[in-house]
Amino acid sequence: MSFKFFLKTSLFVIIISALSYFSIGIIQEKYQLMDIEEYSPISTLKVPINKLYRSKFPFVDIHSHQFDMPVKDLSKLVVEMDSLNMAFLINLSGSGFAAFAGNQKLMDLNLSKSLKNVKENYPERFGVFLNIDFKKIDQEDFAAKNIEILKNAKKQGAIGLKIYKSLGLSDKDNDGKRISINDPRLAPIWETCGKIGLPVLIHSGEPQSFWSPKDKYNERWLELRQKPGRYRDPKIYPSFDSIMSEQEEIFKNHKETIFINAHMGWMANNLDHLSDHLDKYPNVYTEIAAVLAELGRQPRRARKFLIDYQNRVLFGKDSYNVSEYHVYFRVLETDDEYFDYYRKRHAHWKIYGLSLPDSVLKKIYYKNALKILPNIDSNLFNN
Repeated sequence: MSFKFFLKTSLFVIIISALSYFSIGIIQEKYQLMDIEEYSPISTLKVPINKLYRSKFPFVDIHSHQFDMPVKDLSKLVVEMDSLNMAFLINLSGSGFAAFAGNQKLMDLNLSKSLKNVKENYPERFGVFLNIDFKKIDQEDFAAKNIEILKNAKKQGAIGLKIYKSLGLSDKDNDGKRISINDPRLAPIWETCGKIGLPVLIHSGEPQSFWSPKDKYNERWLELRQKPGRYRDPKIYPSFDSIMSEQEEIFKNHKETIFINAHMGWMANNLDHLSDHLDKYPNVYTEIAAVLAELGRQPRRARKFLIDYQNRVLFGKDSYNVSEYHVYFRVLETDDEYFDYYRKRHAHWKIYGLSLPDSVLKKIYYKNALKILPNIDSNLFNN
């Protein structure tokens, strides 16, 4: 191929591509074609709007991730917390990113430095949970080592254990076999947490739609398109139901341990089922992080559920973003109708306020947290 022919061919391809791109634009404009990500209609509905920027009562955020806590300037974070009326924040990622790499020395260092930063600056405003590396489950001294890790973390000031979703989904042993949540080799960990008073916040599985076909009927289609790695191919992953069954088994077998089932156990879209779940396992609490949109689209049923189970639900947010807390306050506290959730891929629907009674708000915002986390100073709250 001559260089001249190459230039002519390249120019031809560029011209055709430009014409195609231009033609597509004209066709889209003519026939008003757009992607679902572009479509953002402005509602003409005239209803009361009560945007809230501060919660009615001080609250505990039971579910936050501050991976940089060992080196973080906590004073800036406290200013933001004060603006929201957040009295206490719990960093679930006490062992840092090292927990995902499985480097125990770095995990221990991250935890100790996180606790040191809190203790030296704002001991009354922050709590830290530790994390465990389950991939070393084949080691003979796995249980003994982790029991020691739990006890040492408690002595240093850690107030709970956070379990990531990788347990039950992707964590594997030396033989490449998936580690189930109810693996009997993990029983000493759950038992120890109960004995020494470390609540276990456990995130198991994903929204059930992540296992469903990626088609027009899937409510999470947009999220699976934007985040394709979140799809759980049934040929690769265990089923949603099997993961939930494994989780329930540890709840049943360790009645003396307090578990906090993260994200409402991915049952916020089926509150009858979650009600049965909480009735069955009195040692289990739950929290509302990242499932607010599910509650907001069923305001009457969600309100009844939160009133009925007001002693078992905690406030949680997950990813830290000041403006997103405002939507939580609006859903929990107002009776506003038909407004937007803050992340389209989680909810393409509108949501509604629940207008919870003050007595219920206080329990969700802080009283239930005080009950299971006695390390939190009750003087931070207007009881």
